[in-house]
Amino acid sequence: MPCVIEFTGGDRGPWRVTRAEATVGARLEEVASVSVGLVNESEDAGHLASSGVAWRLRGAISNLRYTTRDEADRLQSLQAALDRPSATHAALIPIKKSQQWWDLAQDERREIFEETSKHTTIGMRYLPAIARRLHHSRDLREPFDFLTWFEFAPEHEADFEALLSNLRATREWTFVEREVDIRLTRD
Repeated sequence: MPCVIEFTGGDRGPWRVTRAEATVGARLEEVASVSVGLVNESEDAGHLASSGVAWRLRGAISNLRYTTRDEADRLQSLQAALDRPSATHAALIPIKKSQQWWDLAQDERREIFEETSKHTTIGMRYLPAIARRLHHSRDLREPFDFLTWFEFAPEHEADFEALLSNLRATREWTFVEREVDIRLTRD
C-alpha cells in the first residue's frame, strides 16, 4: 500500500510561503503556510474550513514509473535525505499533464520523459544539493497528476532555478496544462 502524503495550505504550518504563482493554468488560493504529513483520513472538510485550511493536496509515494534500474540505482546513490537541517528552502510544484500525455503508451511517455527530454539526467546534475520526492496524485482523483517536493539550502537557490529552467525547456513540459510554483522557507 503506497504511503499517502498531504500538503495542507493555510494560515499555520512549519513552511512559510514566500511566493506562489501559476506557471501555467489556474493558481491555488493564497496561503501563508504549508504543512506536510501523512493523510489524516479522520479529518472532515468542515473541520478543515474552521481551522484556517484553504486547500489540501494528496499524493502517494509510489514506484518509479519511467526510470531504468541503472537510473534508479544512480538516483539512490546521489539523493540526499529530506528534512536536512540545512535545507531551509523548499518548493511544492503541483503539475497536471494534458490528456494527450495520458493517451500515450508507457513506452512513448518514457521516450519523451528521458530519451528526448532527459528529465532524470537533468535532475541528477543537481543532486545531492537539491533533495526531491515525487508524489503521484492522478490515481487518487486529485486536481493534479503529480506533486513535486524539493528541499535545498539557501545557497543552492540559483541551482534550483536552473533545474526548473532546464526541465521547463524540454518537450515533456509541453504536455503540462497546469503548474503552480509555491516557494517556502522554514526556520
